[in-house]
Amino acid sequence: MADWNLLGKLLEAAQTHSTVVGKVWLTVLFIFRILVLGAAAENVWGDESSGFTCDTKQPGCQNVCYDRTFPISHIRFWVLQIIFVSTPTLIYLGHILHLMRMEEKETQKEKDREEEQALHSEKQELLAAEGGGGGKAKKAPVKDGQGRVHLQGELLRTYVFNIIFKTLFEVGFLVAQYLLYGFQLKDMYTCDHWPCPNMVNCYISRPTEKTIFILFMLVMACVSLLLNLVEICHLGFTKFRKGPRPKNAEPSEAPAVPNDNYYMAYAPWGAENKSASDTGGTFERPAENKRGNSNKKTRDDDLKKFVSYFKNGEDTTGHTHIPIAQR
Repeated sequence: MADWNLLGKLLEAAQTHSTVVGKVWLTVLFIFRILVLGAAAENVWGDESSGFTCDTKQPGCQNVCYDRTFPISHIRFWVLQIIFVSTPTLIYLGHILHLMRMEEKETQKEKDREEEQALHSEKQELLAAEGGGGGKAKKAPVKDGQGRVHLQGELLRTYVFNIIFKTLFEVGFLVAQYLLYGFQLKDMYTCDHWPCPNMVNCYISRPTEKTIFILFMLVMACVSLLLNLVEICHLGFTKFRKGPRPKNAEPSEAPAVPNDNYYMAYAPWGAENKSASDTGGTFERPAENKRGNSNKKTRDDDLKKFVSYFKNGEDTTGHTHIPIAQR
C-alpha cells in the first residue's frame, strides 16, 4: 500500500484555501476514503489471490481465471480513483502557490523601484508627469489580512474547473467499476479459458465482507459527487447574490483656464448673487412674471463685464490678471 503522508499534507494545504463545502469534501476524502482504504480495506483484500481457488489442478488455469475475473484489484482501482480525483485540487493548490510567488516578485520589484525613486526623485517625478499615470493597474492581493485566499478572477476559474474535473473523474470511475465488477461479488465464478481443460468453477474468499466494503466505497464516492454539485451551486449562488460591481461615474471637471465659452458651459442659470463685489456676478434666467427687457439688459451688462475681465485683465472692482491673449 502506498504511503499517503505526502498526498495528505498537500491536500491539507489545499483545504485552507477552499470553500466550506470544499473543506467538507476533503474531510470525506481523508477520513472515509483514504483512512478506511489504508486501515481496513487492504486487510480484507490481502488474501484475494491466495484465497482464489478453482476445482481443477491444471497448471496455469487458476491464474488465468483470476486474471479474467479481476482485471484489476479493487484496492488498486480505488487508489487510482483517489489519486485522479485529488489531482485537480493539487493543480488548484499549485496555481495558488504560483500567484503568491508572482506577488512576492512584484512586491520585491516595487521595493526596488521605491529605492531607485528615492535616489532619483526629481527624474522620477518628471517621468511620471510626462507619462500621465498610464502604468499598469495593480492587481488585488491573493490573500487578505487573515491569510484567506480571494476567490476571484483567474483563481476562481481554476477553482471551478477543479470542481468540474473532480466531478467528471468521480462519474468515470463509478461507471468503470460497474463495467468491470458490478457492485456485488458472487460466491462462485465460472471459467473456460485456456489452459483450463473445460468449464471450471472458481471461488473467492469472504465475498460478503468484500461486498460490504465495495458498497461503502460506492456510497462515499456518491457523497463526494453530491458535494461537488452542491459546491458548484454554492459558488453560483454566491456570485449571483453579490451581483456585478457598480461602476462609479466620475464627475466631469470644468476647464482649468476659463475662456469665452465658460459662461455658456458652466455658469448655472438660476443661481443667486451671493456677493455684490463678485466680478461678473452670476446670471439669472428671467422669470415669466418679470419684465424681460430689464432682465435682458442686466444680463447683457454682466456678460460684457465677464468677458472683459478674462480678455483685458481688468474689471470695475480693480482686480487684474493676465489676459487670455497674453498667456
